[in-house]
Amino acid sequence: MARARLGLGRLGSVKIVSLASTIKTALTGNVNFASPNPSVAVLGAGIDAASAKIIAYDSAKAAADTALAERNAAVAAVAALLTQEAAYVDNMSGGDAAKIESAGMSVRAPKRPVGRLERVLKLVVAEGANEGTLAARWKRTRGARSYEVQTTADAETESSWVFRMSAVKGKAIIEGLASGARVWVRVRAIGAHNQHGPWSDPAVKTVP
Repeated sequence: MARARLGLGRLGSVKIVSLASTIKTALTGNVNFASPNPSVAVLGAGIDAASAKIIAYDSAKAAADTALAERNAAVAAVAALLTQEAAYVDNMSGGDAAKIESAGMSVRAPKRPVGRLERVLKLVVAEGANEGTLAARWKRTRGARSYEVQTTADAETESSWVFRMSAVKGKAIIEGLASGARVWVRVRAIGAHNQHGPWSDPAVKTVP
């Protein structure tokens, strides 16, 4: 004797509701099943309720996915700021463990030097996207843990160079410069045990 088969165990929520809608349509006015149990009206109400919940869930999931992506981006931004902050602390602490710990950071285990750090090469300075900024880019140096960036308005006078920032990659955005000023930029690599490489050849650019 034949029996009805639904196969609900293999169906997802949307397909179950879709199947219910198909069956509701087939039962409506079907002379073979004059008094469906549950009634077509009850089945229809169940379909409407389930459809509304599916829509609500999809909307909530999309919002949750957006919130998750925004959370991850915000955390990644903080991690990048901390990495840059650590490079600054390394450069300014002079390798003093107590000073590093006073900044709320732990001290890395000593690493063996990789050898003499080479001069930073291929330094290029361009106008920044905003007024008063320059964008510097250079070839990364083997063994460098970070880079120190200095600027001056007088490249002939060694004492005129001033610390601007620390960078952990082969690029930096230098801010707070006077628009229209002609500025020289130089970069050097910082390695394990806070050893310093030689300064790059300076590059010059007029600040936008």
